[in-house]
Amino acid sequence: MTLLLGIFEEGLIYAIVALGVYITYKILDFPDLSVDSTFPMGAALTASAILAGQNPALALFLSFLAGAGAGCVTGLIHVKLKVRDLLSGIIVMTGLYSLNLRFAGGRANVPIFNQETIFENPAVDRLIPANLRPFTVVLILLLIVLACKFLLDLYLNTRSGFLLRAVGDNETLVTSLAKDKGTVKIAGLAIANGFAALAGSIYCQHKGFFEISAGTGTIVMGLASVIIGIQVFCPDHRPYLFRLRNRTFSLRPTAAVVAGSVIYKACISLAISLGLEANDLKLITSALFLIILVISGQRRKKVKRHA
Repeated sequence: MTLLLGIFEEGLIYAIVALGVYITYKILDFPDLSVDSTFPMGAALTASAILAGQNPALALFLSFLAGAGAGCVTGLIHVKLKVRDLLSGIIVMTGLYSLNLRFAGGRANVPIFNQETIFENPAVDRLIPANLRPFTVVLILLLIVLACKFLLDLYLNTRSGFLLRAVGDNETLVTSLAKDKGTVKIAGLAIANGFAALAGSIYCQHKGFFEISAGTGTIVMGLASVIIGIQVFCPDHRPYLFRLRNRTFSLRPTAAVVAGSVIYKACISLAISLGLEANDLKLITSALFLIILVISGQRRKKVKRHA
C-alpha cells in the first residue's frame, strides 16, 4: 500500500508538469527546456513564502504566475528576438538557476519542515475524515490535477485554445485569420511553464524542502509521461473511446497524459524494486525514455505503411 501511494503521489505531482509539456511538445512542437528551471522556481518561491508566514495555497497561485512569467520570457526571446526555440529555452533555464537561488535567499537547500502546507493544516484535518487520513495527500493531489486538467480542456475549447492548436499544426492558417502566431505561442509557453512552477510548489510542500537540483531532468520525465500516455491511449491524438456497462466514455489526451505520468512512475518504482539503486534513477529514466521513443517511432512507421 505504501508503494502504491508513493507511485500515485509522485505520478500526480509530475502529471501537472506533463500537462504543460503536452502543450509545448504535442501542441506547439516547441522544445522548451526552461521547464527544468521553472519547476524548482515554484519550489523556491513556495519555501520562501511559507517561511515568511504566507498561506501555502497562496504560494501555489504565486508560483503559477511566476512560472507563466518565465514562459512569457522564453516566448518573447523566441518571437521578438528571433532566437531559435531550443536556444530560447536554454537561455531562460540558465538564467533562472541564479534567480532561483536568490528566491531561496542564496541557499541551495531550504527546509520547511513543521510548517503548514496544503497537506498539513487545521483546515485539512477538519475536512478529511479519520478513516481517509492515510490517503490525504493523494486526495488533495487528485483534486488539484483534475482541476488543472479540466481547466486546460476548457481553455483548449475556447477561441484562443483553437488558435493554440492551429499554431502547432498550421501557422499559415493562424496568419490568414489575422491573428499573431507569436502571441499565441507566448500564451502557450506561459501556461506550460505556469503548470511546471505549480508542480514545483506542490513538490516542495509534499517533500518539505526546496532543492536547487530538483528540476534536473524534469523535461525528460514530462516528455516520457506525455509519450506513454498518448501512445497507449490516444495514438491518433483523438479521444480514446471505451465502453462500460453499455455506455461509451471518452478519454481525452489530457487525461491520457495524467495516466502516462502515473504509469511512468510505476515503471521507475518497479525498476528500483527489482534491485536497482536510487543512484541509478537517471540511468533508468534515460533508458526508459529511449525505449519509449523507439517504440513510438516504430508504431508511426507501421501506421504510415497501412495508410
